[in-house]
Amino acid sequence: MANEPKKKRKGANTSLVFNNRMYYFLIPALAMFLILWVYPVLQLFYYSITDFNGINYDFDFVGFKNYIKIFENGTLVNSIGNTLAYAVVTVILSNLIGLGIAMALNTKIHFKGLFRTCAYFPALFSAIVVGFIWTYVYMPSSGMIANLLSLFGLDGTAFNPLGNFRVALFAIAIVEVWKAFGSTMIIYLAGLQTVDESLLEAGRIDGCTEWQLTRLVKLPLISSTITINVILNVIAGLKAFDYSFIMTNGGPGKSTKTLMFQIYEIAFDDQKMGRASAFSVVSFFVIILITVFMLYFMNKREVEL
Repeated sequence: MANEPKKKRKGANTSLVFNNRMYYFLIPALAMFLILWVYPVLQLFYYSITDFNGINYDFDFVGFKNYIKIFENGTLVNSIGNTLAYAVVTVILSNLIGLGIAMALNTKIHFKGLFRTCAYFPALFSAIVVGFIWTYVYMPSSGMIANLLSLFGLDGTAFNPLGNFRVALFAIAIVEVWKAFGSTMIIYLAGLQTVDESLLEAGRIDGCTEWQLTRLVKLPLISSTITINVILNVIAGLKAFDYSFIMTNGGPGKSTKTLMFQIYEIAFDDQKMGRASAFSVVSFFVIILITVFMLYFMNKREVEL
């Protein structure tokens, strides 16, 4: 009949997901992304070619003078060296400790939940709290480690890692490892629990040792988890700022001045926001290049495994 409603064509897509109006819900998130990320980044590039001091907006364009300065005075090379050394130590130790504890806690042991909680507990503290705690731990004469050395008849007053420019960077890197290995452990635990137990049992029947099972079965099967943890730790290491600021203030000398600390110092202590912006631009590309290289290398390793 003429007034009878038309039947929907069989197979017609009626899902709201494919309705064009659903894309309107992306507008708030896209607007926030443009305002809070894209615009500041573009503004950073703009200020990097000016002599803006962060206070007075009556500034002049200086071209690439800021970039030339940061390469001439050696601050960039020093901060990149410190940052890379810090990142290497934190990445290696965080992953080795996290993976080792994850494998130990993935076995059938008593109080497994309690041990997991204790291992993850340091990750719950803020960086400021952790920095102040470890400043006391490293304190010469009256610090925790100094007191322990004194109990064993050693000279606790000579223990001052934060005051020694040769070891200060590694001392604060240990603090980062102490805080970060719990998060790394949780990710490794999640990966290890996806390993099929039947594969391990088959290996044991064939006479494989636990080390062979770990090296030839477990590690290849969690290679994607290893990639995730390494990349996350690399990014965290390259963005290091908190502990060098809280515990050593970049000292002694320039031994703990990382890329982020150097940017902070130029911007707020020297009040050279334009030069700090140029430093940030260079740091941005350094971090991007290292991250892309690590992703390529780790993905290639996954394919080989």
